[in-house]
Amino acid sequence: MARHLFRCPLRWSDMDAFGHVNNAVFLRYLEEARIDFMFRLSSKDGPSFSGGSVVARHEIDYLRPLVHRHEPVTIESWVTKMGAASLTISYEVKDAEQVYARASTVVVPFDLRAQRPRRITAEERAVLERYQDDSADGADRPGGGSSAEGPGGGADGARALVA
Repeated sequence: MARHLFRCPLRWSDMDAFGHVNNAVFLRYLEEARIDFMFRLSSKDGPSFSGGSVVARHEIDYLRPLVHRHEPVTIESWVTKMGAASLTISYEVKDAEQVYARASTVVVPFDLRAQRPRRITAEERAVLERYQDDSADGADRPGGGSSAEGPGGGADGARALVA
């Protein structure tokens, strides 16, 4: 199983009054890693997710404070679950010494013209399977940490989007 690696620079403005990267900024970091992951898949292997996708759910476990430094953090991304019309991307925000956060995002392929969810194509599935690791699905996914919900409105919204 391959993991996508994204080097994410930290900005001074990412910190909050407590001197560490604000929890909401982690969502931006995950977005940057996810977009990099999905666009790299598209450019290497064809039109993967070229029609669009939406976030149905985010879940983040903050493990330790991340403070500003000049060295970027690495965000590893991989697929932990794939259904007919959604997939879960898991992440670790880390450096060589420690993991700062573990997270997951439920992504739903979206038909921008029809303004509705669509199924994962066979081509997309074949590419994503190279990055799939469901053996540690429960261990690597956050469980009970803070969650910030996307346009799907959380777990119930995710079910509504893909139903």
